[in-house]
Amino acid sequence: MAGQIPKPQIDSDSRPFWEAAQRGELLIQRCEACSQAIFYPRAICPHCFSERVSWITASGRGRIYSYTVVHRAFGPFAEETPFVVAIVELEEGVRMMTRIKGDRGQVAIDKPVAVCFERVDEDLTLPYFTLV
Repeated sequence: MAGQIPKPQIDSDSRPFWEAAQRGELLIQRCEACSQAIFYPRAICPHCFSERVSWITASGRGRIYSYTVVHRAFGPFAEETPFVVAIVELEEGVRMMTRIKGDRGQVAIDKPVAVCFERVDEDLTLPYFTLV
């Protein structure tokens, strides 16, 4: 099943993110002009429009900003229900959509989380989060 999930379109902007995930490392970008953290990967800072963006290793820690429990899904995700999809706000200030692994009954807004990685196949590793 896991090998059948839709895979992200990896391009030159996102390639460093996905390669780091394969190594178990969470990368985000930081603008060298305005110092703002950036996620999702892109070539231009959305805050000041500078092209001077670089990669940094994120702490991998954050808090649940928002979440939902998916009870009905289709395709390869149907057999995984129910599961939690969340917006996690990292310590660095960016938010990312992800899944929360573990006891969904303990998930709540503002709970602390830490990144974990799940290898889907030899070419793809996904960053998820667990409660801490």
